[in-house]
Amino acid sequence: MKRTAVPFTLLALAAVFACAPSPTPASRPTPAGRPTDVGGGMVAPPRWGMVIHGGAGAMTPQSVPPERQAEYRAALTRALMAGHAVLAGGGTSLDAVEAAINVMEDDPLFNAGRGAVITADGRIELDAAVMDGATLRAGAVAGLHTVRNPIDLARAVMERSPHVMMIGEGAEAFARQQGLAMVDESYFMTPARRAQWERMRQQDSVRADSAARAGRTSGYAVPDERKWGTVGAVALDQHGNLAAGTSTGGMMMKRFGRVGDVPIIGAGTYANNRSCAVSATGHGEFFIRNTVAHSICALMEYGGLPLRTAADSIVMRQLVAQGGEGGVIAMDRQGNWTMPFNSTGMYRGRVGADGRPEVAIFRE
Repeated sequence: MKRTAVPFTLLALAAVFACAPSPTPASRPTPAGRPTDVGGGMVAPPRWGMVIHGGAGAMTPQSVPPERQAEYRAALTRALMAGHAVLAGGGTSLDAVEAAINVMEDDPLFNAGRGAVITADGRIELDAAVMDGATLRAGAVAGLHTVRNPIDLARAVMERSPHVMMIGEGAEAFARQQGLAMVDESYFMTPARRAQWERMRQQDSVRADSAARAGRTSGYAVPDERKWGTVGAVALDQHGNLAAGTSTGGMMMKRFGRVGDVPIIGAGTYANNRSCAVSATGHGEFFIRNTVAHSICALMEYGGLPLRTAADSIVMRQLVAQGGEGGVIAMDRQGNWTMPFNSTGMYRGRVGADGRPEVAIFRE
């Protein structure tokens, strides 16, 4: 029988990462079947369940008031239980991922759907992607203005078209053709996002004036407040199939039709039954350059690394070395899960067959 050669670079990476010390408490081994906290991973027994995130960023216990923390925890729990209801009823991982993300797209707390951030031109531009680990089919959309739930359109692209990605006006025309819910662009803009946009627009004006006086061409910068915000879900169903999905409003004050990692299959979203399902959140340019989601799965499939080690090697080592901030959620076909992040916080949660959700925001 002819054997497929394993790329040397992956073998080398596997050897290095297998011997490297753990960078964070969340990645230390845990007793079988007992996660240390919601940021850890499950070793055994294998079982179905799902993991979600609501974005990573510079949030701290001091910067997020207790009442707002409670709102986020409640919202994450609602999303988890929407997905769990699907899985518990024998539904597919794709259905569970879509259900959980729908909840977060409709919740103005998150940067996806209603409550999405606003571009420099005062517009809403939404991106999403979904992938089926059993078939490797995928669907992605970018630059949407009026599709209420972008994750629904991403799935429609996957299942009802011969394509993987659609963007802009063409994607919205396809959404109308498929009978998906459409809304006026103003539906997505909340008072809080509008106030944030106005404040940043004023800051950019000051920067531009300062740059002009100093003889520079631009004073535009991207502070941390703009970078973060995405929602995602990964799930393993009772049939043993994985799926991943991600949805976002992108980066606050983004310009020139910028598209991040979310709709790039293999960067912000990836699922493969032979390895794992991954959804990412963070500074998208770094996630694109490093094909983060696929790299984690490749280290498992070709390098033989366990899920947690593979995810930590990319998020806690490779991205950190380049200055790329953010995190991922990931799950493998044995029911192991992990949620590494190198930012100060990440809205996240998981639920298993027991139906008891766990949610967290900071390094708890």
